[in-house]
Amino acid sequence: MSKNEQLFIRLYDQYAVQIYRFIFLKTSSPQDAEDLTSEVFFRFWKNNQEADNARALLYRIANNLVVDFYRKKDSQEVMFIEANKGVLAEAIGETDLRGKAELDSEMKQIVQSLDKMKDEYQNIIIWHYLEDLSIKEIAQILDKSQGTVRVLIHRALNSLKKKLKS
Repeated sequence: MSKNEQLFIRLYDQYAVQIYRFIFLKTSSPQDAEDLTSEVFFRFWKNNQEADNARALLYRIANNLVVDFYRKKDSQEVMFIEANKGVLAEAIGETDLRGKAELDSEMKQIVQSLDKMKDEYQNIIIWHYLEDLSIKEIAQILDKSQGTVRVLIHRALNSLKKKLKS
């Protein structure tokens, strides 16, 4: 096995679940998310990319594919779903029914609020808070400066807060 193949396998093992989750949040379809995730890694492999900035490049490819996906469907609106409800409940250790009901209610509010936000703000919040990407990585994905990304994060959070209050 060549070094490129070993690198690709390592990157796939490391990022496939994250890329799938991002796409799934944007498409709300497991089948479409699987197909697009496969396409992300195919394009990454086809272009013989290096490990430098691999994570950022994978997210950039994924984001572009999601945009193309909605263009093909003639849809202007990116829909969010409640895909991370179970993951979030597990992460915060919610085991009682009351806690789960509260979490469900909060997740519905967040999902509805995110759905009303600009696509760029949705992506910023997903990447930074759900996928735990650094500001530097997000800057690479968006091809913007780190300062601009910090401003976008701030604006995205303010927008989300306003939508949650209303």
